[in-house]
Amino acid sequence: MYPVLHEALLRGPVMPVLVIPDISMAAPLAEALASGGLTVFEITLRTECALDAMVVMRDAVPEALIGAGTVTNADRIRQANDFGADFVVSPGTTQLLLNASIEHQLPILPGFSSASEAMALMELGSRYGKFFPAEISGGVNYLHALAGPLPDFLVCPTGGIKAETAGHYLACPNVVCVGGSWIAPIDLLTEGNYTEIEARARQAASLKSL
Repeated sequence: MYPVLHEALLRGPVMPVLVIPDISMAAPLAEALASGGLTVFEITLRTECALDAMVVMRDAVPEALIGAGTVTNADRIRQANDFGADFVVSPGTTQLLLNASIEHQLPILPGFSSASEAMALMELGSRYGKFFPAEISGGVNYLHALAGPLPDFLVCPTGGIKAETAGHYLACPNVVCVGGSWIAPIDLLTEGNYTEIEARARQAASLKSL
């Protein structure tokens, strides 16, 4: 287990999941999130500027832990490593991804959506997993059920979680934090409404289990 991944998952109750359309948004976004109390960012590799955005956001908030999200192949892990990611996040898991993580010494939060997949990750030495897509894969009820037979496997659920439901996820005994795209959606970024993003980050940073 890499200490930086442990720190990233335990630093706060919510890890913002970010899609950044334009590089000009990266610095003010990082500053708004940090001002609201969130300093772990998952920057999804879904836009052309995503890799550069990781560099800009680290410069803006040096204490931030930067995760590259939507990592689906070994080349993406190499790119994330080259651009200074602290860790990567995958929607699912393959042996090639795990091998690339080891090769580059870059921690991975591996994706899973079933008990069998969680058990396979545990056999490979993973202590944590990203439960994705959380809501349509069983949500809170599934995670409560999974905690019975697999109490030592800790989870960051992502996908379909909202501000109103995040606390229910955090109440699951196996959940360490949740991934949240509601904090900085594209419409707020397009509007340049960083005041609202900061407010959402502050609310997320203060979340407790329900």
